[in-house]
Amino acid sequence: MIPLTKQVHELLCKADLVGETVIDATAGNGHDTLFLSRCVGPSGTVYAIDIQQIAIDQTKSRLVDAGCINVVYLVGSHAEMLSLLPGNLTGKVAAITFNLGYLPGSDKTITTQTGTTLKAIEAATELLKPGGILSIVAYTGHPGGKEEADSVEEFVNQLPPSDFIFREETTTAPINNSPRFFVIQKK
Repeated sequence: MIPLTKQVHELLCKADLVGETVIDATAGNGHDTLFLSRCVGPSGTVYAIDIQQIAIDQTKSRLVDAGCINVVYLVGSHAEMLSLLPGNLTGKVAAITFNLGYLPGSDKTITTQTGTTLKAIEAATELLKPGGILSIVAYTGHPGGKEEADSVEEFVNQLPPSDFIFREETTTAPINNSPRFFVIQKK
């Protein structure tokens, strides 16, 4: 089975992101931020958002060590994306990634929450440009994780099909507490 993070990266590799603006809405330890930074190249910009300062610090350390200078680091909730980001990004973002759950190697009681996640995904759909991709990996093994993933599925299923294409990627039959991978593309 291909790890979901690798599947996200493969999906984003198919998009031409060079010079684009992209967002890692849940920066965590910075793996997706680093990947996105390399995809957009020096002429692009990555916004890395996380509610935990430790996550932003770890992400920044990873990217500085890799020589990446095209990242803007923002401490705050993904639900506040629209107020954290420059106002001129609406309809101009080529890709946005979410990894829902908790910061690996950290306090597992600090998790994404359904209410803020749905607000963040709604904001993300406003930020995407036509053809833009939103990927959401929802880890379900923590308290509230399954409910959060189910709410994400319900929310994205209600997006107007005239404006968005939605699919859930799967590689194997779902098992208890297995993560889920949702992909939304703006038409």
